[in-house]
Amino acid sequence: MSNNKKNKFITKKIVGEAVAESFRKLNPKYMIKNPVMFVVEIGFFISLVLTFFPSIFGDTGNNLRTYNLIVALILFITVLFANFAEAVAEGRGKAQAESLKKTRKDTMAKLLDNKENVKVISASELKKGDIVLVETGELIPNDGEVIQGLASVDESAITGESAPVMKEAGGDFASVTGGTKVVSDWLKVRITATPGESFLDKMIALVEGASRQKTPNEIALNTVLVSLTLIFLIVLVALYPMAMYSGVKILISTLIALLVCLIPTTIGGLLSAIGIAGMDRVTRFNVIAMSGKAVEACGDVNTMILDKTGTITYGNRLAAEFIPVSDAKIEELIDYSVISSFKDDTPEGKSIVELGNKLGTKVEAAKYENLDFIEFTAQTRMSGVDLKDGRKVRKGAQDSIKKFVVEAGGEIPKDLDESLTKVSKLGGTPLVVCVDNKIYGVIYLKDTVKPGLVERFARLREMGIKTVMCTGDNPLTAETIAREAGVDEFIAEAKPEDKIEAIKKEQSEGKIVAMTGDGTNDAPALAQADVGLAMNSGTTAAKEAANMVDLDSDPTKILEVVEIGKQLLITRGALTTFSIANDVAKYFAIIPAIFTVEIPEMQILNVMRLSTPSSAILSALIFNAIIIPALIPIAMRGVKYKPMKSEMLLLRNMMVFGVGGMIVPFVGIKVIDLIITPLLRILNLS
Repeated sequence: MSNNKKNKFITKKIVGEAVAESFRKLNPKYMIKNPVMFVVEIGFFISLVLTFFPSIFGDTGNNLRTYNLIVALILFITVLFANFAEAVAEGRGKAQAESLKKTRKDTMAKLLDNKENVKVISASELKKGDIVLVETGELIPNDGEVIQGLASVDESAITGESAPVMKEAGGDFASVTGGTKVVSDWLKVRITATPGESFLDKMIALVEGASRQKTPNEIALNTVLVSLTLIFLIVLVALYPMAMYSGVKILISTLIALLVCLIPTTIGGLLSAIGIAGMDRVTRFNVIAMSGKAVEACGDVNTMILDKTGTITYGNRLAAEFIPVSDAKIEELIDYSVISSFKDDTPEGKSIVELGNKLGTKVEAAKYENLDFIEFTAQTRMSGVDLKDGRKVRKGAQDSIKKFVVEAGGEIPKDLDESLTKVSKLGGTPLVVCVDNKIYGVIYLKDTVKPGLVERFARLREMGIKTVMCTGDNPLTAETIAREAGVDEFIAEAKPEDKIEAIKKEQSEGKIVAMTGDGTNDAPALAQADVGLAMNSGTTAAKEAANMVDLDSDPTKILEVVEIGKQLLITRGALTTFSIANDVAKYFAIIPAIFTVEIPEMQILNVMRLSTPSSAILSALIFNAIIIPALIPIAMRGVKYKPMKSEMLLLRNMMVFGVGGMIVPFVGIKVIDLIITPLLRILNLS
């Protein structure tokens, strides 16, 4: 899956299939789902009929058949381009679905009965609640929960990540996905999904777009577009008799051209593609959205509820500072701390060595390779190393080290407790370091905030999103981490029900809330939140409660997902603005062309100085067609999003897509007019 991120924007295969699909979508039964483009298709059929029977509405004139045919062809191409935009968006999703389908195989399953007897059956015959045995090298036949065993599972078929993950019964890592592979040991799995309804099946359906439903915003915008189309249709129906009364003869094909140019065909042709591409961008980010509504809701998020451990912090307490006590020198404390940690493979031990190296320790690891390392145990609560000269270097909990020193005949430094209190007040964990009967100082271990989060939270603040950190730590520790990370608020000593209350409180104020989680205890809060992002490594309950699943199990990814959601809304709004602004230029092209012959004073509106009425109408119609494929890359990739206040964002998009939407058609229509005018003279249509 992650490899998809590196794929080309549009491949030759996608283009080829999209072209074929564009013609299949011409079926009126399908086109009626897009009312704006359906009107264009009806206009094409009427123009086509007028090509063969030009006088059916009383129209007369030289080369009228040729003119009607050109209008019909341009309208036909307009509909094809709109279908092509949607087909390209669908094609990218189908390409991903095909790669997923390759991982779905009709595997065999070892079904266990009540007496632990094994019966080999097809995975398609498994039922919810069945218990299966999966051993080394075998594929997990369907989604389930581990009820016994401990094994490494290769989830690269789903996540794209090559490193296997540990799965075991109980806890938050008991959920397994059908199609993944056990690479060591064995597991007993209780099946939690019926065939055809597994997580992989749902992914395929969602990625293909088979289960895509229009979002509320998309439906609302579609209603606006239909309303505008009806308004222009009524205006043009009234315009025809008014023109006849004024002595102005308007060809039916010209009237159709005017209607097509004035209704919002650009956004009408791209609307569906924008929605599909929004889900596609999230999927390529290795997040599966259960609906387009979930992606759209991300763009409206006002408040983000975040766990501390694993999301804001690494979850492992890492060395942050060396604090010497009594007459000990800091260089001695650093050296002995590093010596005691060379063979300590815990995150804490590795961080002590790393910090010591940063501070310039001269200790060389090679000199201490053959020494006896004393591992940490729950009984001793300390670790260290015995040097060749008989000295014993130890680091550990304050009580254990104090006892060790006193038993060796040493004394406790008077300023030790002061240093211990200092570390505790900062919300950290103190490790005391001693050599034989002398205490050299304290190592300050802290739950380290992930790099870059301060800037990312600042970016969210610029978007107007409030961040709330939830943690089970005491208020002092929570305040320290919250201040360091730059979150807006924090909830200390939080229980699962406290998260739900926090979400409900924000929602009662009319805010859209997002949160992440992976455990069964997070499921109620994930269900309550407007955007719930569950980790793929989490429990089945969490994934079923959420409306988005992160295949990489990176809790911080919700920050980027929110930006993708905002990008979707901005793209839709920007292209709608561009589409409506387009109509202004097309108005100045066609209206003068229709009335100038009979009403010369209307020439003042021909600000583009278009050559002839025919070239003006056809130029506007051609521009109206080609602007749809020209905007496909923007619809697919999305408008570039920069964090800023909504007022500034609106102003920026109005300037770029509003003003730009008026300028581009003026230039484009004039260029097309210059190109086609000689051709129209040859066809005697000028």
